Amino acid sequence: MTTVEMERVARAWSDLASWLTIPRTESDYHRLVSLLDALIDEVGEDEHHPLASLMDLVGTLIERYEDEHVPQLV
Repeated sequence: MTTVEMERVARAWSDLASWLTIPRTESDYHRLVSLLDALIDEVGEDEHHPLASLMDLVGTLIERYEDEHVPQLV
């Protein structure tokens, strides 16, 4: 990654950091669920949508939290 690219990422990250965190609390979890809901409304099933990979990432973060904190029904 070039210095210019890193600077662009740093500027973008300052806007995204409060939304894209590893959920450690129930509040973090609910914030991610809200973000995922909005992304699903925007992206739908369009795998080529510019936000599709973000939707996948948020879903993975939610899944990780659920695996660690939500009891599994047998």
